[in-house]
Amino acid sequence: MTVYFIGAGPGAPDLITVRGLRLIERCPVCLYAGSLVPEETVRAAPEGAIVKDTAPMHLDEIIAEIEAAHARGEDVARVHSGDPSIYGAIAEQMRRLDALGIPYDVVPGVPAFAATAARLKTELTLPEIAQTIIITRTEMKASSMPEFETLEILGKSRATLAIHLSIRNLGHVRDTLVPYYGEDCPVVVAYRSTWPDELFIRTTLKDMAEEVRKAKITRTALIMVGRVFGHVEFRDSDLYNSDFSHVLRNVGKKKKAVK
Repeated sequence: MTVYFIGAGPGAPDLITVRGLRLIERCPVCLYAGSLVPEETVRAAPEGAIVKDTAPMHLDEIIAEIEAAHARGEDVARVHSGDPSIYGAIAEQMRRLDALGIPYDVVPGVPAFAATAARLKTELTLPEIAQTIIITRTEMKASSMPEFETLEILGKSRATLAIHLSIRNLGHVRDTLVPYYGEDCPVVVAYRSTWPDELFIRTTLKDMAEEVRKAKITRTALIMVGRVFGHVEFRDSDLYNSDFSHVLRNVGKKKKAVK
């Protein structure tokens, strides 16, 4: 048997990958993170399958379910939200499975920051505006940040930021980033991107805390910060520049591409 860690995507059931859906359709055991994965996604499990929401379960209970499936020789679809490599808590599960000699595989999914950019019709990397995306979080009660990954250090880059798990820490985000991005820097607070009740608050670093308070958002939101979310002038990239030569298009004049 094999345990398949499957990224279900940001919320909309049709944003799961074809591979992930086909695995759910055939695995006799499906364990899914019900707090963030819609039930509709796991309705594809085969008739008679064991389907359990792991939101109220702790790690030992989840591993016990997998061990039982292993003893029966049954594949397991372990379904996580977004892409399981980002704040998916799969490393600790894989460590347990390694110790138990239970094989597993990982199927990537659409991450929340990419889904949010798509819903906003925004490119996160614009020529000479931003060429770097930083996916991070802030320090909260549950967990601290590594010494060299504090928001102050990352903010010095002025890159496009996708800040997870920090909707209750907006004051810290604002105070830390304003010296580098400015009070007027565009911010998008994305609540449950691609879900039926999704909400996008377009605001600034200065005003975001007040706007979020008015909207009464307290969880399941992503904070996107950067000049790419504003009305900025940027030049065309060289990717489709008629004067730019590359291996698939030789126009006799070469210059370095910016993209």
